[in-house]
Amino acid sequence: MSTIPRCTASPFTVPGKLTQLAYATLAIVTIAATLSTNLSTAAAQNVQRGGNPVTPQRVNEAIARGVNFLRKQQQTDGGWSEYPGQPGGVTSLVMLALIESGIDEDDPALTKGLQYLETKIGQPEHTYALSLQIMAYSMTDPTGRKASIVANAQKLAGIQIRGGDRSGMWTYSDPRGGGGGDNSNTQFAILALDEAAHVGAKVDEPTWRVSHDYWEKSQNPNGSWGYLPKSPGRGSMTAAGISSMIITTKRLAEGDAQVNGEHIQCCGQQTPNDAIEDGYAWLGRNFTVYTNPADGGDSLNLLYYLYAVERVGRLGGRRFIGEHDWYREGAEMLVNNQDALSGSWRGTGNAEVTHPAVSTSLALLFLAKGRRPVLVAKYKHDAAGPRNTISNDWNRHRSDIANLTHFIEPRWGSQRMTWQVVDAAHATTEDLLQTPVLWISGRDGLKLTPEQEKSLKQYIEQGGFVFAEAACGGAKFDADFRALMKRIFPDAPLRLLPPDHPIWFAEAPIEAQYAKPLLGIDACCRTSVVYCPEDLGCYWELNRSEAVANYPEKVRGQIEAGSLMGANVLAYATGRKLKDKLEDIEIDDTLGVEDGQLRNTLVVAKLQHNGGADDAPAALTNMVKVAGRQLDFRFDASPQLVPPSYSKLYEYPIVFMHGRRDFRFTPKDRTTLAEHLTRGGFLFADSICASVPFTTALRREMKMMFPEAELKEIPLDHPIYSDAYNGFDITTVTVNDPQERQEGEGLQATQSRQAPKLEGLWLDDRLVVVFSPLDMSCAMENGSSLQCKGYVREDAARIAANILLFAMQQ
Repeated sequence: MSTIPRCTASPFTVPGKLTQLAYATLAIVTIAATLSTNLSTAAAQNVQRGGNPVTPQRVNEAIARGVNFLRKQQQTDGGWSEYPGQPGGVTSLVMLALIESGIDEDDPALTKGLQYLETKIGQPEHTYALSLQIMAYSMTDPTGRKASIVANAQKLAGIQIRGGDRSGMWTYSDPRGGGGGDNSNTQFAILALDEAAHVGAKVDEPTWRVSHDYWEKSQNPNGSWGYLPKSPGRGSMTAAGISSMIITTKRLAEGDAQVNGEHIQCCGQQTPNDAIEDGYAWLGRNFTVYTNPADGGDSLNLLYYLYAVERVGRLGGRRFIGEHDWYREGAEMLVNNQDALSGSWRGTGNAEVTHPAVSTSLALLFLAKGRRPVLVAKYKHDAAGPRNTISNDWNRHRSDIANLTHFIEPRWGSQRMTWQVVDAAHATTEDLLQTPVLWISGRDGLKLTPEQEKSLKQYIEQGGFVFAEAACGGAKFDADFRALMKRIFPDAPLRLLPPDHPIWFAEAPIEAQYAKPLLGIDACCRTSVVYCPEDLGCYWELNRSEAVANYPEKVRGQIEAGSLMGANVLAYATGRKLKDKLEDIEIDDTLGVEDGQLRNTLVVAKLQHNGGADDAPAALTNMVKVAGRQLDFRFDASPQLVPPSYSKLYEYPIVFMHGRRDFRFTPKDRTTLAEHLTRGGFLFADSICASVPFTTALRREMKMMFPEAELKEIPLDHPIYSDAYNGFDITTVTVNDPQERQEGEGLQATQSRQAPKLEGLWLDDRLVVVFSPLDMSCAMENGSSLQCKGYVREDAARIAANILLFAMQQ
């Protein structure tokens, strides 16, 4: 049994003083405490380990059930059953969980909850309830309730302990009423003041300073924090210490770039924050999702601990804590331990066992906030040791990506997202593909191993996007990056992106006077690498909402332009569509067949021409895999381009071609291909990004080969649109349609459900050519594109499968 004192660190426990209690009262208290401990221990023992693997669908279903449970618990007055001594606290916590879980801000449950907090509670007197109300107001209605947020923040800052060995802490209420402060109250106060500052509340520098100094001096030598200063370390309190240090450091430090008058100074001297890294190291060594780990044994409050783990994982951009994929492991445990009937959760510790609204809210906050999709990842290259994660060449501006993410969130419809760090020393291609965009920065060079270069190339070929900069005038990085790109893409040089490239206005136009040069490499159906040979991250580092207003107008213009350049690149790279965090990643480094054996395999040839015959190199491979799995048949794609004039074209019953530019076949090409189609062959063609030049060229070439026939629309009642050949019903599909850009606006695209558009050419009542004038290939490359008109990936795969299955069986 653990010898650690089981001090309750849940947000809804109030310590009491035993003064002149009668023996009977003392007995009742003792029995209640014993019962609480027994319940908690039983709950800890009943946490199921293992279970079914977690998927995005299972997480979403678990969140929906948890939300429904909380809805049913709401009382007629709009609140939820409160915890003694913290009126308003449970209601605010539940509202945070509901809004993070995705319910609309005007949902009746939230509306009634806000009315309850205003009319029944007013301004809370206690730290937990006051902090949670600030956070609830900031999430639900920051503009309409700004006055209340500011007033609450002023009160919260005013009850901070000042002076003595616990200066910088918070206790349960005003310290003048007694009580010495603890780390749980203190972290909630810091979280609330940080949210209030984002809204516009003024929190003075000493408030952040004394708290930062407290957390730094109260850390245990092994990197942990306990519930009280110098008490044995716990997972929940160590996570609290890490997040509090991150927040207070952010609020106190000027960052790694500074503004001096009208001049910007990039790449400032960095001060390492060893306390944060030591905290992560302790958490990594002791990490588990089944108990709240502690020095000397486990402690209680499991769900409170997981809520804190989510925060340090997200704030620090960590996909892994130690060797643990913290979100995947935690989500799997929670999904497998949800009550199947009620949809609630029960954790460990008095509040988590006896108050299901509290425990369910904490579980939902982990699942909902932790699943935020990744927008971009920083590539940690040429680093050694944990301390280098905050001070290294790859990380010259430590808050650049975090600030850019915050800048983009409201521009994309308040879509909540996150960022991560990817360590080149350990990252596989699958790890890289967890992020749609990889940010690579440096000054002193870029040295990768052959295996790392291979993973980076494969990442791009599988739909990934590289965004890079030479920081701090880094001539060595510039030379190394250019050489790396030359090795990876020898036939696609870096080129200066012209003013009409969508990268310059995907999100919003840039003022020419502030624009930085951007170079790009066209690969895999789009520009897949964008490189700035000057500082960009420096401007993101400075883009802190509360500081920008104080800068001179010229500096504000530079910061805005630099941030918009980053937003443009990310909008272009992602199409504003981000992957689910738990989405499984498959690497296609083979062709169509899974085992590499070509016997008894139908090989589809890709035709060679000069109009972009291989501009989407992975598209056909992905198409034939879908078709093969659907029919349980062995399809494959030809490893090389095949000339239409190939004398053994008959070896390929099905041939494929796509492109994005004008092209012309030679007379021999036309003769050989026409003969092949006349004798039973089949041509499947696709216009990359609905290219008008390619479409025009294909129709011209078909007319030259078959003067008496013509490409015409295939009617919707044709079996190629049905599941008649073991395919899919594709009579209704989703089409991505770029909109005409108005002056001063960014790229926009709509998605609509409609009938597919396929054209066919018949010879003697036999369909020998099927052509899609809308894009399928780019969709099958795994890359999103705002300016590409065509089918979404799922429907492109189904349409391609139907065409191939029809061709094989007709």
